[in-house]
Order: sequence, then C-alpha cells, then structure tokens
Amino acid sequence: MSSVKALVKATAEAVKQQKWDVAVETANEVLQKDAKNYQGHILLAFALDKKNKLEEAEAKYLAATSLKPADAQGWQGLIKLYQRQGNKKIKQYQRAALKLAEIYRDAEDMYKCQDTVDKFVDHARAQGDRLQYVDALDLILPESPIYPALEGRVPHPWKTYDTQAQIIETEEKKRINTLIGERRTRIGARLSEVTLEVKREVYRQSRLIHVYRELINWTTDDEVRRTYEEKLLQYCYDRLLAWPAGEEKDSEAVTVLKLANDMVIIRHPFKLAWDIAIDWQDNKNIQDWDFTVLRQYCSFFPDSDLNRVVMGFLTSAVSPFPKVVPEPKDASVGEGSDESEDDDDGGAATTYIPLTEEDRLLMMTEGIGGADSFLAFRLMGEYYQHLEEHESNVELMRKALVHLKEERTKTGLLFNNTQDALSLYLGTSLVFYQSPRHHQEAKSLFDGVLAHDPASTPALIGVGLIYEEEEEYDEAISFLERALTRAPENLRVRTEAAWVKALKGDFSTCKQELESTIPLIAKTRPPTKELLAQTQYRLGYCIWNLDTSKAARKSRSGAYTWFLESLKNDLNYAPAYTILGIYYADYAKDKKRARRCFQKAVELSASEVQSAERLARSFADDGDWDRVELVAQRVVDSGKVKPPPGSKRKGISWPFSALGVAELNKQDYHKAIVSFQSALKISPNDYHSWVGLGESYHSSGRYVAATKAILNAQKLEEENADIVTGKTWFTKFLLGDVKRELGDYDEAIVLYRQVIEQRPNEEGVAIALMQTLVDNAYDSLENGFFGKSIGLANDALTYATQAPATIRDTFNFWKAVGDACSIFSSIQGRMDKFPLDLVQSLLGRDDEAQEYQVFRDIDGIGLGVVNAERVFPGDEIDGVDLTRSLEATILAHKRSIHAAMDDFHAQAVAFYNLGWAEYRAHACLPLHLRKKATRYLKAAVACFKRAIEFEAGNSEFWNSLGVVTSEINPVVAQHSFVRSLYLNERSAHAWTNLGTLALLQNDMELAHEALTRAQSTDPDYAQAWLGQGIVALLQGNSKEARVSFTHAMDIASASSLGSSRRYAASMFDHILTSPPNLPITSLVQPIFILTQLQSLRPRDLVFGHLLALFEERVHETSRAVDVLEKICATLEAEYEATESSLALKRFALAETDLARSYLAAGEFEMAIEAGELSIQLSSDENDNELTAEERKKARLSAHITIGLAQYYIKEIESAVESLEAAIQESNGNPDAACLLAQVLWATNEEEARERAREILFEVIEKNPHHVQSVILLGVIALLDGDEESLEAVVPELQALRASNEGVSPSEQSQLGDVLRAIAAASSEGMEPEMTQAQANVMYYPYLPHGWSEVAALAGEEGEGASEMALRVARKGIPPRGDLQAEELAVAYAGTCRAADAQMAIMVSPWEKAGWRALGDAVRGDA
Repeated sequence: MSSVKALVKATAEAVKQQKWDVAVETANEVLQKDAKNYQGHILLAFALDKKNKLEEAEAKYLAATSLKPADAQGWQGLIKLYQRQGNKKIKQYQRAALKLAEIYRDAEDMYKCQDTVDKFVDHARAQGDRLQYVDALDLILPESPIYPALEGRVPHPWKTYDTQAQIIETEEKKRINTLIGERRTRIGARLSEVTLEVKREVYRQSRLIHVYRELINWTTDDEVRRTYEEKLLQYCYDRLLAWPAGEEKDSEAVTVLKLANDMVIIRHPFKLAWDIAIDWQDNKNIQDWDFTVLRQYCSFFPDSDLNRVVMGFLTSAVSPFPKVVPEPKDASVGEGSDESEDDDDGGAATTYIPLTEEDRLLMMTEGIGGADSFLAFRLMGEYYQHLEEHESNVELMRKALVHLKEERTKTGLLFNNTQDALSLYLGTSLVFYQSPRHHQEAKSLFDGVLAHDPASTPALIGVGLIYEEEEEYDEAISFLERALTRAPENLRVRTEAAWVKALKGDFSTCKQELESTIPLIAKTRPPTKELLAQTQYRLGYCIWNLDTSKAARKSRSGAYTWFLESLKNDLNYAPAYTILGIYYADYAKDKKRARRCFQKAVELSASEVQSAERLARSFADDGDWDRVELVAQRVVDSGKVKPPPGSKRKGISWPFSALGVAELNKQDYHKAIVSFQSALKISPNDYHSWVGLGESYHSSGRYVAATKAILNAQKLEEENADIVTGKTWFTKFLLGDVKRELGDYDEAIVLYRQVIEQRPNEEGVAIALMQTLVDNAYDSLENGFFGKSIGLANDALTYATQAPATIRDTFNFWKAVGDACSIFSSIQGRMDKFPLDLVQSLLGRDDEAQEYQVFRDIDGIGLGVVNAERVFPGDEIDGVDLTRSLEATILAHKRSIHAAMDDFHAQAVAFYNLGWAEYRAHACLPLHLRKKATRYLKAAVACFKRAIEFEAGNSEFWNSLGVVTSEINPVVAQHSFVRSLYLNERSAHAWTNLGTLALLQNDMELAHEALTRAQSTDPDYAQAWLGQGIVALLQGNSKEARVSFTHAMDIASASSLGSSRRYAASMFDHILTSPPNLPITSLVQPIFILTQLQSLRPRDLVFGHLLALFEERVHETSRAVDVLEKICATLEAEYEATESSLALKRFALAETDLARSYLAAGEFEMAIEAGELSIQLSSDENDNELTAEERKKARLSAHITIGLAQYYIKEIESAVESLEAAIQESNGNPDAACLLAQVLWATNEEEARERAREILFEVIEKNPHHVQSVILLGVIALLDGDEESLEAVVPELQALRASNEGVSPSEQSQLGDVLRAIAAASSEGMEPEMTQAQANVMYYPYLPHGWSEVAALAGEEGEGASEMALRVARKGIPPRGDLQAEELAVAYAGTCRAADAQMAIMVSPWEKAGWRALGDAVRGDA
C-alpha cells in the first residue's frame, strides 16, 4: 500500500513538473496495482488531457466519477475537457455540469452552483448551434432538478420559454424549407406531397407545443399569454392539416376545437379560433347556432366575408334568429356635432347593417365570393332558396360540396349534417333550374338524405316535385302528403299537393283544396304574393278544365277572372300569360293580344313551351326565321325538351326541328344536322325532321347519309299517306338531287320525271332534270357510252321544247341547251342523230334578235346555218351538221348571257361558257385552217376577257384565256397562266397548260418542271402525264414516253383525244421495234382506244389507218378492209380535188395496206389490183412525198402481196416474177427470198427446185443466222434424202437451237421438229428422236415444246413431262412471258385429261390439239 502511495506521489510530482509521459507511466502503474485508485484515475486523465489524448482522458475521468460520484474533482476535469472540444461534447458537458451543480447545491455553495450553470449556458450559446442552446436552457427551467436552488438567481421561466419558442420556430421553418428544397427535385416528386411529408417529419420531432403550453402557464403578462395561445392554436391547426387520416388527426382535431372554443368563451378576438368554433359545428338546422356567438363574431370581425353573409342573413325575413335592426341614433347628439364615441379609440370599425333587400343581396353576394365557411354556404343557400335564385344556388352549392370534400380531407371531420343541408339546397334548386334536365341528379341527392333520415321534410318535398315534373303523379302525391303531415303549416306544400291532383285529372278536388288555401295565404304576414298568384292561376286552371265548353271558356266571369287576379298579384307569373294567350287566340280571336301574351310568357320563363310553340309558328308564318331560332333556342336551353333518363314524360321535338329549319336558311348545315338529329331522337317518326335532315346532309355533301334519311322519310310517307298528302314530291326531288351528286344519274332522272308528272310546272325540278340529262350525257361520254350520251342529249333537247315557259329565260336553261348541243360535236360519228328540228324550234327564226348579237361582229354567227333549208350533198352532210351543232351551242350560250343580265356572277360564267364554245368550234376546224387566228378563236379571247372583267379573281378564267392565246400570243398566254397560278397555285390544269405553252416554245426544262408540279398537285390528272410523255418523246426516251402515255390513257376519260392518240401511236411504234411474236394482249387495248377515237372523230384518217394496221395484226381482216376502203376512197377524192403530194403519199400507203388486207381476207383479185395501184402510185415518176425508205417498204409489200395472190390463183409464173421483183427492189430481202423458194419448190419441177436451193444458199451466205432459210434448207435436204446436205445443215440447225438471240419460241419449236424429223429419218429406233427432244428441254427448259415432245415420244411414261410442259407454259404467258395461246393450248392438251382438254379449247378454240385431246378423253371414258 505504501508503494501505491509512493507511486501516486511520484505521479503528482511528475504532473507538477509537466513531465506528462512520466506521469502517464507512473499513473498506469498505480492503476495496475490498485484499479480503484481514485487519485490515480484523476492524475492519469489529467496527464492524458495534456497530451491531447482526449478520448482516453474522458474515459479515465468517467471511471473516476463512477468511483466517487459525489466528488467534484472528477466532474471539474470532465468540464474542462469538454470546454476544450467546443460544440462536440455539449450533451456530455450538460450532464457533467448538472452533476457538478448538484454537488455544489448539496454543499450549499450556491455561488459555484450558479456559476457552473451559467458557464455551461454561455458555452452552449457561444459554441453550439441554436437547438443545442435551446437544450442548454433546460437547466434553468422548472423541469430542471436544480431549478429550486437557482430560482431567483436565473431569468423568469416565461422569458426562457419565450427564447426557446422563438429559436424553435425559426429553426423549424428553416428546416422545413430546406428539406422541401432538397426532396422536391427527386424523380416523380410532387410539391404538395413532399411538403406534407416534411411537415409530418418535423412536427413529430418538435417540442414546440410543450414550450408554448409552459410559457402560457408561467407568463404573468396577459398580452403575451394571448399571443402564445394564438400561436399554439395556429401550430396545432397546422399539425392537423399535415397529419394523415387516423388517430393522430382525430386527436389533433379535438385539441384544436378545444383551444378554439376556449378562446371564444373568453371572447378573445382571434379570427381563426372563431372561424373554427363556428364553422366546425355540424348542426342539423341553422337555428342550432348560438345567436350570441354570431353577433359577437360580427362585432369582432366586421370586415370579414363571413360577417357580411351572417349580418345579411340575420337582418333578412328568412332568419330564424331574433331580427337585427339598426340602433337608433342618440337624439341628444346634434346634427352638426362632429364628435363620435369612437374618436377616443381611433375610429374602430363598426358592423354595417343593410336596410334594403338590394343592399342585403349585394352585401351577402360580396361576402360569399370570398368566404370558405360552411355556415356562410348554408346561410346563403337558405337565402337564395327564399329568393328562388336557383341558378345561383346550384352554382354555389356545387362549390360548397367541393369545399366540404376538401375540409373533410384537411380536418378528418365528417360534417354529415352539413352535407345533408348542402345536398338539400342543391337538390331543391336542381328541381327548378332548367327543369327537368337535372331531376335525376336532384333525386339522387334527396335519396341520399332520405337513406339515413327518412323523415327529412325538404327531401320529401323535393322528391315529390320531381315526380310531379316527371308526370308520376301518384308518387308525387304520396311524398308531398308525407311532407305535409310533418309540416301542416307549410302552405306552399299544401298548394303543391293539391296541384298534383289537378295534373292527375282530379280538378274538382284540387279546386276545393285551393279555394280553402287562398284565404290562409292572404292572411300571411308579410303576404307572399308570388304564392298567392300561383294559387289563383291554378284555381283558374281547374275551373278552365272542369267546363271545357266554348261558352264557359269564353266567359269573362269564370277562369278568366282568376287569371287576371293572378297577374294583379304577380305581373311576372308566366303561366298566366300563356293561358291568357290561348284565351285570346282561340276564343277572343284577338291575335295581336295573343301574340303579346305568348311573347311575354316566353320572355318571363323559357319553360313555357306551349307559348313558345305558338309564338314560333306565328313567326314562321311571317317568314321571320331569326325570331323562330331565338324562340326555339330559348326553349332548348330551358331543359324542358329532353326528358331525364327513365322518365315517362315525352320529349318535345319541335324546338329542334324549328332550329334546324332556321339554320338551313342560314346555310349552317352542320348545326342543322345536329338539330334535326336531336329532334329525331325525341320523335323518331317526325316526317318533316327526316326531310330536313336529308336536305341538311345533302347540302353539306354527305350524300350517303342524306339517302338514308330521305328513304326513312319515304317509308313514313307509305305508313302515313294521309298526313303528308301532296308533299311527297319534295322527297323524290331531294333524293334525285342526292343521286345526281352521287353520279347515279339514271335513277335521278327517273325520280325527276316522277316529280314532273305530278308537278309539271315546278321550275326547279325542270331545270334539275335538264341539267341531270346533260350531266349524264357527259358522264356517258367520258365512260365510252357514246350512243347513250347522244340519246341523253336528244332527251335533254326534247324536254327543253316541252319545259315550262317560265324557265326559258333563265341562265341554267340555256346553259343546259348549249351543253346538250356540244355533245354532238364531241361524238362526231353520230352527227346523223343531231335533232335539227328541235334546235330550230328552241332557237327560233329571228336572226336579228338582241340575244344573238353578242360578239357577232367577231364570230359572224347567226341563225343562218342552223335554219338553212337547202339540201346538201351526201359527203357534206356530216360537216354541215357539225357546223350546226357548234353554232347551236354558241347561240345557246349567247342566250344564257342575255338571261343572266341581272346576275353579275352568272353573267361572268355565261361569258366563260361561251368562250369555250367558241374555242371548241375553232378546235373542230381542219388543221390547216387552225394555223391562223380564226374568227372563233378571236371571239373566244374576247369572251374570256369579258369574263375576267366581271371576276378578275377567278383563276379558271385566267387559265382559259391562257389556253386560247397560247398559239397567237405566247406572252399573253404566259401572263394568264401565271396569274391563274397566283390565284390558285394548286390548279393542276394551269400547271399543265403552262407546261404545254413551254413545249410550244421548245423550252423543255420549264415544261418538265411545270408538268411535274401538275403531277404532284393532282396525280390523277391525265393531261399532265400526257405532257410528260411528250417531253420524254422529244428528248428521245421512247420507253419513258410510252409508260407516261399508257398511264395517261388509264386514268383519262374515254373522250380524251390527246391521250388516246398518243397512246395508240406509242404502242404501234413499240410493236414495230419489238419481236414479231408480240402477245396479242398488247394489241387489244390500242384497238379499243382507236375504235372509240373513230366514233369521236371519224374524219381522223391518220388514226383510222392506224386502227386498220392494228386490226391486221390481230387477224381482223374484214374490219381492216372496211376501214381501209373508206380511207382510200376519202384520200382518192381529196387527191382528185387538191392534187396534193401529201394526199398522194397517204393514198399510196393506204392502197399498199389495203392490198395486204385483201390478201389476208382471201380476195386475191382485189389484192392484185390494189397492189398494182400501190406500185403505180409509189413509182419514182410520181410527185409524192414518200421517202426512199417508205417507198422501198411500200413497194416490197406490194410485190409480195401480188406474188402471193397470184400464187393462190395458180398464176405461178407471174407470182415468181412478182417475188423476184420484190427481191430485186429490196436488195435481196431474206424473207422475200424464202417466200420465193417456197413458191418455186411448190411447182414440183426439178429446175425450179434447184433454183429454190440456190436462192436459199445465197440467203444463208449473206445472212448466216437467218433462221427461216436454214430451216427450209434442212427440210429440202430431208425431203431429198441428201445426206451431204443434211450433214452441212444439221450443225447450223443445232447452232441456231443453242442460240437464244433472234430466235423466237415458235422458231425454236420448228427447229426442234426439223432436227427430230432428221433424227427419225436417219435411224430405225426412237432413241435418236428422244435424244433430240431431250436436247430441246436442256436448251430451253422454260419453253413447253421440248417437254411436250418428250411426253409424246415417251407415251404412257411421259406423264411427268406433260405436266412439266403445262407448268412452264402457264409461266410463259403474258405478262411474264411471250408464249402464244396456241402453245398454251397444246400444253394443256398434252396431259390427256378431259378437264385440261376443255381448258385448251377455251384458251385457243382454233387449235386442233385441244379438240383432238377432248375427243380422245371422251372415247377413253366410254
């Protein structure tokens, strides 16, 4: 023990000498020997502290204090240690300071006790943060263990609490804002949710409520106490809003309500407390609120919105509280006194009390605009209900229910009674507001209240009123009588219950009850004149219906008296005006008074449907559709027209029908459609609404829907013929218009004719029929039905002569006549059908008539040609008829100009139509006459200029002017097209015409750009594609040109001359440069096109000649002969008349082709004659324009034709001479040489046959790859049995078979046949022949002839080869290949099946293989 003391002493000595390492070492030795040595722990801790080993020093101090807790030395060491560490150990410092202060307290050393506490508080304030300072202040508060010792030595507790409160308030606000700023940036975070989350987190950790309560308890200053009571309430209210639904929220709500009520009890004017205390009361009735509290609220807060509502309500007649009246002025105060009792208090605000109803309503309306109080909503709802301001009440109660939902979420309170009250106000207003639109909603509100309060009188009354409106009178009586039982003093319910009985038909009972009620209503104070007026009207209505005789109703002493009494009590009672209007209209026969009564009723109430209907009919009779629309729209807006879902009450459709008619007159078709649809939803069998809907659809361009609507109307006509007698013609007319717009002209014409039969003088129908006939004619023209088109044009002109005289001076009539005449100039092949007598009767005989003088000085057109009676030669008749049709068209359009003198726009269109008629006449002239500006063209220019003068903004007029001036003045034409495009840059016509003008000026680049723009603007405009084809053709790209021409022809109409001509010419050029075995499909379409072209322009000899060439290629020889004979006759006559070299050239070529056609037709003598004439005409001596190449080809064709014709008539020598002449003139044409060789061989003379061999060898020598000559040599060698020749020919045949250049599929088949025959002749077996067939397959596996040969040689084993032949034949036909129909038929026949044999016959009826295969199949089946 002595050694321990020595060590302790040595440690103390080392500390004094500041030898800290020695002190630590010796102190550790002390503790090793005596672990509970208090002094050793103290010295070691001190030494460690000096060595800055603070954690170890703290541990040793704590160990020392645990050994001797009541010794101050250890705690002092800890405090010094903590002071050195600033704010790191403030919590531990507070504990140590408290222990040391308790030690000093127990030692009664109060000075050191206070000093210890003061130093700690000062340290916390200086070194710690604000919240640590708040915790440090806890040492000097009453909750501290040492507070009794320090009381009086430290500040008063309320001041300390005040300091804590201010710090905590600031820090919590700062923390809330910081956390919100940090968390709101998270993905998906919402500011409202983040705010609530942060507030909940902070509020749960807060001690502010405790501080507020302690401060309130300890303060002696009433003002401070009130301030912190307000802060406590506000803080608790904020916590309430932040808590989620649950126990926390419910508990907080109780706390808030208690705090608020306590403030109200002591009359502390804190507005939040009073608002909560008043607004959170969930009273069933308004009178349950404390009147005194409400008056005090108004006194404390005179400027609040709730005060305005409450004070206005308290001063109203509907208030259940003692009435508030303005205080009388003190009589002792003189009028001139400037003193006021408020002067000493600085003029405090006083409560304003309204004196009039207007002031009261204005005051309450201003207050409810800013108030969010349930009491305010309920008071305002009650007051609005009293004033019957149902629309305002509906809007207010909807807002109140939204506020109720929000308050439930905020406070967690249910407010069930408040919800019932608001629902009842809303439901009652919905019953009357736009009745019956909202009845379903109102009933659901009443049912919701009755579900938990079956005895609710307002709900019973509301349901009864709804049933009354829905005409369910038994239910209405039941609910109203139940309500009357609960409130017998309610006179309004009593009169309503009686009135329902009248509506049910029990007028006598209603009359008795109303008579007993009227005296009671008259006695009420203040008197309710509105209710009295309503009751008197209803009593009069009962009397009106109890005796329905005319005398009783006309009497002024009966019901009429009560109606007048009703208006005396309430001049704004609308039903009384309605019944008086009926009285004046039906009984007093005073229409003026009746209209005034109806108009007044509608002005007062949109629900007066009967007045509105009579007023609308009156306006409709006057043609005042604007007023009809106003009246009908007012009824629609009232909500009376559509019954609520499930109601038994019928809807009212007439307002929608009237709206539809008015909107039709204003051309607002979309709205008219909606109106008529609404009418038909209510009354599906309303005939006039169906007709109106059909007309609206038609006018808006919805033709399919219009058709359905009109058919429904016609169905009603059949079912209700007596209702719509005499009006059915309009539906037919309307349906005809729809069919016409849909392009179904035939049905439209039938319908128009049916209407004309019923109403022959109906001008609109007559014009529509004429226009439809003309439109149908043009449609038939465009679709290629030329005969039908001519027939319709004749029908139009025939009807024009029979049309009503009243339409003969109209623009549309003469336009239709002109268009009908122009049909004949379009289809010139039917000029013999032109009805000259009809046209003459229409145009008249007066050549000097003013109508025909328009531009006559330019075009010189009068009635002379049309009315000419002399007989013309047969060959001139067509030309004269064409001139007549053109001039008749022009004259008719001139008449239309005269008829349109009073219509500015129609006159512009008439000049436009006349311009095109003049240009058509110019276009029908022969080409040589069109090269200069003709009188027709000049007149067309003048017409279009005049049209532009009328309408300079019409792009079509400028475009037309550009067309007619393109050849005579390109500058004007360009300006016109540019102007047209400026007005309408989306016009494909104008772009195409501009491109055409560029073509005429040889500007290919501009032409291409303009035509490309036209194509992009309208890809289906054929003329743009035609122009692009011409551009490509001029640039040498014939393939692209042909593609463009083909597409133009596909999308163009049948009357498009340009597309038809260019397509046919391009296809013929293509045929000339293509293989000779071109598929027949590429020839059929050009023939159809050219045939149509001949119908349109029979005088077009060039394309007639082209048609004959196409027909020759499809073996239509008889048609080709007919066409060529007509062409030759025409050209011969032309040449004889003009002796033109061009005519001679065309005549020579036509005779050449005619000779060839005669040969194909078997008319050999005619062929020889035509061929000789062709040779004569194409001789060098004749003055013609034939080029050397043309002459060579023509003479070659003629010589060959003559030679073959002579061969067929057995003139062999002449034939040989002709063919030799052909060879000589063609410089050894190989095909002609082959023909000569065949003819020579056919003579059966050795010398001739030798000559044939020589000719063929010469051909092969010059043309080694000429297939036909090699084949003929092979056949000759085979027939002669000449082995040497065969040895020479076979390699050539095999080389040609192996080559795919210049050898057609048919020639390949011939090569195979020859080689197989040679192989068969050189061997007795079948093997060499099979080898040749297989070689054909190997060379050309995609052609059927090789497979067919293998199948034929293999017999029954060749079934697979025949199937393969059929497969490759199907793939080789057009458009994928060039295989002919005969070859496909052979492939079908090769399968030996009956079905395939029938298919072979169908594909090629002229091929024997199919018939033979069918016969074999039938015999095999038998």
